[in-house]
Amino acid sequence: MLGWAATFLVIALIAGVLGFGGIAGTSAGIAQILFFVFLVLFVISLIGRALRSR
Repeated sequence: MLGWAATFLVIALIAGVLGFGGIAGTSAGIAQILFFVFLVLFVISLIGRALRSR
């Protein structure tokens, strides 16, 4: 999932440099959402692993 976020971030940067504002904004928004989903899943897995190891 982090790979997808990085991919959309790169697409947003390239689109921003080339002047495609709508595509850049959309790609940046998708990258941000995917990053936060990844972060939440990571925290949940850390908590689950901590509880399982006890």
